[in-house]
Amino acid sequence: MNYLEQKILQECEVRPGNILKIDSFLNHQIQMDVMRFIAQEFKSRFADAKITKILTIEASGIAIATMLGNSLDVPVVFAKKSQTLNSSDDKYMSHAYSFTHKMQNMVFVSVPYLSASDHLLIVDDFLAEGEAVHALIDIARQAGATITGIGIAVEKGNQNGGRILREEGYHLESLAIIEEMNYETQSIKFRE
Repeated sequence: MNYLEQKILQECEVRPGNILKIDSFLNHQIQMDVMRFIAQEFKSRFADAKITKILTIEASGIAIATMLGNSLDVPVVFAKKSQTLNSSDDKYMSHAYSFTHKMQNMVFVSVPYLSASDHLLIVDDFLAEGEAVHALIDIARQAGATITGIGIAVEKGNQNGGRILREEGYHLESLAIIEEMNYETQSIKFRE
């Protein structure tokens, strides 16, 4: 059992609707020991990959991507979920349905930050049905960038996202894959 899996068992709560609350170290409060572990694991698992940038989606993926970007000394780009007054008109756009928030998000990256010369490592905190990752893949394709791999902190193995991405041929590394969660017993079972 790795460090992230231990933290999940010690500090997380299973909520109704197949929701795992990991606010104490990843989604609300960020613990640096967990971020260092995640960054080091991804750095090790993608050691042979050419990576020029890390791509993630706001908000919870940013902390992971930033720690990893610092470790690899590469820029981090994150897809935004909302327009601002200073948003560029020239952008790559896609749609991502949020399993946790039960809503569709328009996400975008301004054109100057991704190009056909980029080799991207996509990272995020959770993988359920794969909607957010597929939106990032769509954005990367629009830019003509190469997807080197996908790093996920927590994958819900009982949902389809991981299976679909692996079948599509992506190098997917998930640090904790949850096979089963039970709200009534507050039990969590990880994939071996």
